[in-house]
Amino acid sequence: MSKAIAAFLILVMGVQLIRPLGLPGLRRRSDFWRLAVVAFVIWSLTLLLRP
Repeated sequence: MSKAIAAFLILVMGVQLIRPLGLPGLRRRSDFWRLAVVAFVIWSLTLLLRP
């Protein structure tokens, strides 16, 4: 599951660099770092919640 989440978030970051998504807070290409922060938080939660 964590590999699927990682692949999805890397794909979204790549799309953000090519063409901004236009969502609130993601209107410029340089905002892809926010997606990286979200990816890190999700990854951390996944590791913490694993048995």
